[in-house]
Amino acid sequence: MIPPKINILLADDDQTDCLLFKDALSELPIAANLITVNDGEQLIAELNTTKNELPDVLFLDLNMPRKNGFASLGLIKRSTKLQHIPVIIFSTTSEMDAIKQVYKEAAHYFITKPVAFFQLKKVIYEALTLISKKNNPMPLTENFVITGDSIAIPELK
Repeated sequence: MIPPKINILLADDDQTDCLLFKDALSELPIAANLITVNDGEQLIAELNTTKNELPDVLFLDLNMPRKNGFASLGLIKRSTKLQHIPVIIFSTTSEMDAIKQVYKEAAHYFITKPVAFFQLKKVIYEALTLISKKNNPMPLTENFVITGDSIAIPELK
């Protein structure tokens, strides 16, 4: 069950992808607060600002300037303050080596950015549903990649 209000941080340098993510999120039956940053350095600064509430989940692109997603994930997972944040890799890549690397670095899930808008809504909804489960255990390798094919989005009321 997704919490009544969820705080989401999206780290992605592609403005079009950020707008699509925001639009998809707005069409889902959840209340969300979305903050976006455009590179890994902004991400780490946002997470380390003491006045900011930590996000409930981070969607992290791998290919960003200044500090890429791989480096950002490593810093997050080695920080006692930040390591509990569920990190969902949200990338255009579908390379198996990249997927294996972020799995080893303790990302919670991996999403290859879908082309179709409806599929984008499904993967976001599935990811939020999965990370909201009680105790939120790390997935097995066979459940690491989210495709959106195993979930139905409830209708908006």
